[in-house]
Amino acid sequence: MTVVTPKFGIGASVLRVEDDAFIRGKGRYTDDIAPAGLLHGYVLRSPVAKARFTIGSTEAARQAPGVRLVLTGADLAALGDLRSSSMAKQPDGTRAPTKDIPILCRDRVAHVGDAVAFVVADSRALAQDAAELIDVDYDAGDPAVDTRTALDEGAPRAWDDLPSNQAFHYEAGDRARTEAAFARADRVVGVEFMNNRLVVNYLEVRSAIGEWKADEDRFVLTTGTQGVHSTQKILAAKVFKIPLEKLRVVTPDVGGGFGPKAFVYREYALVLEAAKRLGQPVKWTSDRNEQFLVDAQGRDNHVTAEMALDADGRFLGLRVKLIANMGAYISQYAADIPRIGVTMSTGVYDIQALFVETRGVYTNTCPVDAYRGAGRPEAAFLLEKLADACARETGLGRDEIRRRNFIRPEQFPYRTQTGRLYDTGEFEGHMTTALARSGWADFDARLKRSEAAGRIRGIGMATYIEACAFPGSEPAFVRLNGDGTITLDIGTQSNGQGHATAYAQFVAEKLNLDINKIHVVQGDTDRLKEGGGTGGSRSIPLGGVSASRAGEDLAEKIRRIAADEMEAAVGDIELVDGTARIVGTDKVMDFAAIAKAAKAPADLQGMGDFVQNEATYPNGTHICEVEIDPETGKTDILAYTIVDDLGVTVNPILLAGQMHGGVAQGIGQALIENTVYAEDGQLLTATFMDYGVPRADDLPSFSFETRNVPSTTNALGIKGAGEAGTIGATPAAMNAITDALWRAYGIDHIEMPATPQRVWDAIRGARGA
Repeated sequence: MTVVTPKFGIGASVLRVEDDAFIRGKGRYTDDIAPAGLLHGYVLRSPVAKARFTIGSTEAARQAPGVRLVLTGADLAALGDLRSSSMAKQPDGTRAPTKDIPILCRDRVAHVGDAVAFVVADSRALAQDAAELIDVDYDAGDPAVDTRTALDEGAPRAWDDLPSNQAFHYEAGDRARTEAAFARADRVVGVEFMNNRLVVNYLEVRSAIGEWKADEDRFVLTTGTQGVHSTQKILAAKVFKIPLEKLRVVTPDVGGGFGPKAFVYREYALVLEAAKRLGQPVKWTSDRNEQFLVDAQGRDNHVTAEMALDADGRFLGLRVKLIANMGAYISQYAADIPRIGVTMSTGVYDIQALFVETRGVYTNTCPVDAYRGAGRPEAAFLLEKLADACARETGLGRDEIRRRNFIRPEQFPYRTQTGRLYDTGEFEGHMTTALARSGWADFDARLKRSEAAGRIRGIGMATYIEACAFPGSEPAFVRLNGDGTITLDIGTQSNGQGHATAYAQFVAEKLNLDINKIHVVQGDTDRLKEGGGTGGSRSIPLGGVSASRAGEDLAEKIRRIAADEMEAAVGDIELVDGTARIVGTDKVMDFAAIAKAAKAPADLQGMGDFVQNEATYPNGTHICEVEIDPETGKTDILAYTIVDDLGVTVNPILLAGQMHGGVAQGIGQALIENTVYAEDGQLLTATFMDYGVPRADDLPSFSFETRNVPSTTNALGIKGAGEAGTIGATPAAMNAITDALWRAYGIDHIEMPATPQRVWDAIRGARGA
């Protein structure tokens, strides 16, 4: 039987409808918006990482040209701090207290860039000039900076009022069972490494506009978010302590999110407070250096892990010690990130014993929180690095040791040692396909060509699984407009993923309508009272199903109205290109006429709310092939193969875009991106002069295909894809580099990022040895 993909429905390769405006420069971002009477804010930030401070005088700043307002921590006593609710229970049953983020610091700063004062003036330049006139006296202390040594005896403390730098302590798994597995093991293989910190570089830096609507007795905040409703709730309930309806949050176009734009930052409260005091709108826009200093960063874990193996190379048990750097404060979801990652510790393997001990630590650095993948890339990297180490120790092929330990198809549904319930998976299937596509079996011939040219060469793989689309729902609402077009309202937020296209496809399929006649609306708390936002690859698996059901609901109502008007049975009505038609006749009624004929507004509205009770689990195999110049340490990625199981594909073009972007970010972590703090807490990599990001010439042409097994958890079989590329890429790239170094020099470990300097140093050290 031939399956025909609808022109605009699920599975169709529809070009992104939103791109026309972006390509023509018609996008509308926060910083493009300028309400009448707009003033501009500037944040005075700490130049030191740890200090007590006093503000001597603000008078010179207040008297400076164009200045309208100067705020310090003492002026904001009525505002609550940004307090995280992410702390889970520790082994003793308690929840650790949090170090909360003050809207402006009162007497202590805890990292370079911490906010000390806020100046509002007629222009940003005037506000910045005035800020430099504020007299601040800093009494600096010795900061804690390094993740690896933060818990060492005698280490500097990030906060002098705490007994140590430990922020929390979590445990997962069964200690006794794991120790028993190690006791009977024939071999134990271990790894130790740093999962390097990343600065999140979206194209659009953060910006916020605060307004006070006196006639409405409420605030309006316009800012780039990953969901307006969580921003509204945190600011209203925790900071301003006002009812939700007293704060409207609006998000226009957003130029990248990757997790950190989901968080509420202190500048949002500052522009709102300043706008109310001045009776004029106030805008704050970050510069790129500020973004490096204060936007939540990602990763930064020190990991020690061991695998217990039997004589046949089967994994018996895994134990892990993890130190997770939280930075100076507990950011919005920060304490959840390592905990979520730990739940994926056993990955695609049938490991029957696990124990993980996680300790969060405070340091005098920028706070760390969710970044694309949020804990799952860290878990996958650990496991895949360890799997390769096990292969080297046992002498088994890297594919063979994985094959022996995969969860088999007949074991599904499969409950992991951390309680995750995998619904489907054929891990050996996609690995076998990826091996064939990448030419794994013929690698030796390519290696000889590289050796003849004085280069070394390696090939590496990662077989990964992630959890996404976590339990919950995302209601969708559709409406037939008077002109025959459709409006869909939903509480997620596009940051560049292509929601306007993907959601329209779900509705178009049910209404048999051109997607250009479907308008997707997100980002306004006045339009929708609830919404879960975008994060964790949830928008399409949850919101897409709801959009499909909303479209189906509306389609049925349209058929009923048309049947009444044309005196036909509902079952005889078909929807075709914006019309309702009696099957087998030329009698039709267009959608505009149907809208006019409706007896009540509810007759033109459809609603869908799919509730999912378990996460979905995308998985796949990535294979990376590299060549390294031993004289310079430069690594070139020659080929990159992806075979993924992402469930039902909604739009192949959007899917490929998500995968390519994710892989680029994963490769960036592996080879390029290096966040470096000096011992005094200064961020040394605070601009693009010192912090590298992937460029087009750093990346190969990707070979990407899917080998999908539909999810049985998701109503439409979708698993999600927004983070999958990042999760598979970093271990695949690093395993390839390690393979090259191991073959040529016996080097079995190199820290990320594997920059030319780091690779050259490793080769030089091995040659010397």
